[in-house]
Parts: sequence; structure tokens; C-alpha cells
Amino acid sequence: QVQLVESGGRLVQAGGALRLSCAASGRPFSDYCLGWFRQAPGKEREFVAGISWSAINPYSPDSVKGRFTISKDNDLNTVYLQMNSLKPEDTAVYYCAATDTASRLYYKYSTYYTTEAAYQYWGQGTQVTVSS
Repeated sequence: QVQLVESGGRLVQAGGALRLSCAASGRPFSDYCLGWFRQAPGKEREFVAGISWSAINPYSPDSVKGRFTISKDNDLNTVYLQMNSLKPEDTAVYYCAATDTASRLYYKYSTYYTTEAAYQYWGQGTQVTVSS
């Protein structure tokens, strides 16, 4: 069992920056891969970014590439999503998720790990609202 708790969501002006945090517990941090998803009003939940012990998932959507960066602190068992140059369309509930089924190789090269079904553990979500 992995427990995930997101934090850092808030109201921010367009063009601003925000860093979301996801604190993981319950199992060793190295035993699973982590992803960020978001769900905007009226939209499907979408993959934002992912990270394994040693690699970044390369399938982040073009809408966030160059603006969002995933990272982690192994000592703190925490994964981050740094969001820069925020736009109103970034407004969504952001979720942290973890999967323990992926090898590090397939996590990097398989698009399966951009889907909700690939992840077994989810946080409660944190609201990000970007005003114009």
C-alpha cells in the first residue's frame, strides 16, 4: 500500500508559477513510479508528467512541455510538479498517482503509463486555479 498526499494547489495569476508536492509513504520510494494527472471541468483526466527512480516519462502532452517539470526528492519521499508560465487552461484538480507494476525500462518507453489504469494508488487531489 502506498499513501499519497498532494499539496500546494492555490489560486494564481496567469503567467505565474506554482510548485505542487506529493508526499509518499507506506513503501520504499524506490519501489514504484509516480505520475501527475489533472482533470479540468468537463474534461477527461489527463496525464501530465511521470518519473521513475531513474528516468522521466517522455510522454507529457505538448500543452505542458517546456512549462511543467517533474522531479523528486528521495530523502523526503516527495515528488514535485513545478509549473511555470501558468495559463487559465491549466486550471484543474491535480492528482498524484503511483504504480508498482512498471519496470523502469517500460515506464520510460510504454505509453501505457500515461493512462489512469496503469496506476494503483492515488492522492486526493489539489485544486489549481489560474486567473486571467
